[in-house]
Amino acid sequence: MDALAPIRRPALPGQVLPAGFGLPPLPYLLGLALALAAVGLGLRRRDPDFGGRHVLALVPWMCVGAAGHVLYALGALPAAVMPLFGTPSAYLTTAAVAGIVWLAALSVDRVGDDALALGVAGAVALVPAVVGVVGHGVANGTLSPVLPAAGLVGGGSLGIGVGALLYRVREPPRIAGRAGLLAVAAHGVDGVTTAVGIDLLGFGERTPASRLIIEFAAGLPTADALGAGWLFVLVKLAVACLVVVAVAPTVREEPRYGHALLALVTAVGLGPGVHNALLFAVEVA
Repeated sequence: MDALAPIRRPALPGQVLPAGFGLPPLPYLLGLALALAAVGLGLRRRDPDFGGRHVLALVPWMCVGAAGHVLYALGALPAAVMPLFGTPSAYLTTAAVAGIVWLAALSVDRVGDDALALGVAGAVALVPAVVGVVGHGVANGTLSPVLPAAGLVGGGSLGIGVGALLYRVREPPRIAGRAGLLAVAAHGVDGVTTAVGIDLLGFGERTPASRLIIEFAAGLPTADALGAGWLFVLVKLAVACLVVVAVAPTVREEPRYGHALLALVTAVGLGPGVHNALLFAVEVA
């Protein structure tokens, strides 16, 4: 989730993983492993449906993980929970908590819509996380949300437009429905917020593969007019569309697994994108 951040040290030769990637201390790692195993076992026993509504319900949880990781990067979390929101532990922590909430919703007979309950719980959890990030920016006098918010909204809108165009020109991917559009929109958010951070706010890319694309674009004759982030946006959108096309047959034949794949694709785009927007809003490059 920390694809972009102020660059304070150069990447090591041959580096593959993002800077700052590291597992939490062993007690935290074991706790996360046990929690995820318990969630996995519980879901296997319950064998619930998982469809497009569930993918949408996980969106606020993806944002919770992103906000939690921003608080980690800012040093604004209590020491006891800090290791749970590094990279990649923020993904694991959020998945475990969301899974526990989903199991609880499935276990309560009076809950008629487990997807709705999951989404509402995620939205409730998101509020204090975002308030914590914004509060840090206010307290330090660094809050500047306009460009990051524009990148967030613009990236999502661009992704939805590209996804709608894909559905218009290719019929098979349409089976992915709103979940497919969401996956493309999520990567639009990641791409555009990255471009905003690189070209307008002076941040640096921490993921080596992404940095290669940006550095290549920076060396093109278009760099003076278009900046260095535009090619990354195009690559993200193209890859997201290809993935939706590839997953569409699974959505048709095995809807539960197909939608689970789309949820994963959405998470790896939306998580970093929301992280970018929140971090840029409160941190100076």
